[in-house]
Amino acid sequence: MTDVHPPKVETFDPAARVNVDNKGFHREVDEFREEPFGLYLARPAPGRAQFHYLESWLLPGLGLRITDFWFSPGHERDQDFYLDVVRVHRDGQRWTATDLYLDLVLKDKVSVRVIDSDELLAAVTAGLLPQTEGEYALETAYAAVEGLAVHGYDLDAWLSAKGVTATWRRHPVR
Repeated sequence: MTDVHPPKVETFDPAARVNVDNKGFHREVDEFREEPFGLYLARPAPGRAQFHYLESWLLPGLGLRITDFWFSPGHERDQDFYLDVVRVHRDGQRWTATDLYLDLVLKDKVSVRVIDSDELLAAVTAGLLPQTEGEYALETAYAAVEGLAVHGYDLDAWLSAKGVTATWRRHPVR
């Protein structure tokens, strides 16, 4: 049985150097960087056993938040990047991302898989997410899967074809 919950909403405030998660916790951000195609952030993950640091790109044009989790020893996962399907809004300098349930787990240059379809369907069925947003989430996920497949599951190659140059602290320019 899927746990039905409203969409998770996060706020990113570069001026205040803070990321406010869906539960209202304020997380200090080490770095925000705005580019024409999106917003980058890097921050510690205090209180999380599974990972101790994360880097993310909010990419409104692609409907994605791409994250590199720095997993703690013993909690490693078979993934390089985690792609959340999101709806991004901007109000002045503040950015808001609404998670639309679907996620893609990318093993760079190897494979991608879509997860949490059950959560998306449960939210639409329960009226927590409009059907139009559910359709947007599916279309966004399909476009990402197709784009990644065409580029051999190479995140940099696909993003480059979309006019996005995502740089990362942990992954030097490849």
